This record gives sequence, C-alpha cells and structure tokens, in this order.
Amino acid sequence: MPPDQPSDLPNTADPALQPVFVLVRPQMGENIGAAARAMLNFGLSRMRLVDPRDGWPNPRAIAMASGAAGKVLDHAGVFAAVAEAVGDCEHVFATTARRRDLTRPVVTAERAMEQARAMAAEGRRVAVLFGPERTGLENDDIARANALISIPVNPDFPSLNLGQAVLLTAYEWRRHAVAAPAERMEFGRSDYATRIEVERLADHYEAELDAAGFFFPETKAEGMKLNLRALWGRMTLTRAEVQTFHGILRQILRRRG
Repeated sequence: MPPDQPSDLPNTADPALQPVFVLVRPQMGENIGAAARAMLNFGLSRMRLVDPRDGWPNPRAIAMASGAAGKVLDHAGVFAAVAEAVGDCEHVFATTARRRDLTRPVVTAERAMEQARAMAAEGRRVAVLFGPERTGLENDDIARANALISIPVNPDFPSLNLGQAVLLTAYEWRRHAVAAPAERMEFGRSDYATRIEVERLADHYEAELDAAGFFFPETKAEGMKLNLRALWGRMTLTRAEVQTFHGILRQILRRRG
C-alpha cells in the first residue's frame, strides 16, 4: 500500500476510491496543514507532496492540521517531481486560475469531482494537482494533466489560498457522495404539531375571542373566524409552540380574573 493510503483515519471513505490531492512545491507549512484539515472535513485522506519548500515533516503543518487531520500528514507521500507523484494515476486534473497556451478540457470543480467519482467507480486512479502559493502550477506541471479545473473567482482578484482551493475541490467530491437536502428544518426538543393539535389551538382561541365579543358585528363573524382559521393553517408550528400559544391565552385569561 502506498504511504498516502491510510487505513486508520476516522470518517473517511475507502482510500482506494479517493482522488489523490497533490500539493506541488507548497511553500508554507500552515497551508499544507490547512489543506489536510480541508480534506478530512470532506472525507478525503490521500495527500501527496512534491518538493515542499521547507522540507518534510513540517512542524507548522502539523500544528495547523490539529488533531485527527494530522494523520493525513502522517501518511502523506513525498515526491521529488510531479511525474513521480502521479505516476500510478490514470487521470490527472490540474487546478489553475490563469489562461494557458495548452489545449485541454477546462471543467468546474463540480464537474471534475463528478468525473472523478465515475472513474473511481471503474477502478481508475485519479489525481488533482494544486500549485504553489505564489506562482501556481507551471506549464510543465500542467502538461501532465488530462484536464484543468477552473474555479469561477472574481477576475479582478483570482488568487486562491492553497487551503481554500483544496477545500472547494474536496467539498465538491463530498457533495456527490452525500445526499444532503437543499433545505431542512432543525428541531430543538419538539416535532411538528399535527393538524388536530393546530385545530384544537384554533378552537381554543376562537372560543375565547367569541366570549370576549371579538367577532363583531355578527354579520362579519363567520368571515373573521374563517380568516383566523386560514392564519393558523398557514403557520408551521411545533408542538412546543402550540403549547406556548395555549399558555399565553390561559395566562391572559387568568390575569383578567
């Protein structure tokens, strides 16, 4: 098993099915650590380093990785050249923000990771190249890639931090694996109220308002009651909220004696 295929990392998918994230000539240990954290956030663990400027291991990278993400660094493979780092891979993506004088497909990070998952399902090994912080990938690096990943950043400020670029790409990998709903309700300690519970609440208010003479004049009473029913019907209430509304009305009546 290559050194960048750990088997004891928590909350990760099968490493053999993951893309390899290759940091090419990274300059700052903090950015390597941030990249490790971003990878593990989204279930990735296979990191390779090409000629890190400050050598390896790097204490600043370890400090920045913090906790479990340090294991990504522990198992990171270190290589002298890009060709060696991607030698066992069958498809290579290269991230770049600059136009290149090379003929290559250019895809979004979303499309790239969609393709990476399809290739992984076929047993094909995939790598993603990330360039050094100051200059990005050189043409010699990109020449070894099958396709380019372009992230639609602000053209007036296109530079992404290494950790940010890794995070965006890792997020897209995870997004194609986890069926996360576009919207959901987060409950505290209560569930949605049932329709009968809302009906009883409406009955409670209608009865007390009727007793207080709210529905006046009589010719408009039915319309007013219907409007209140429609209001309760539009509201999405939890059981706790229904009980709160009951309690509010009871307290008002109690205070009135």
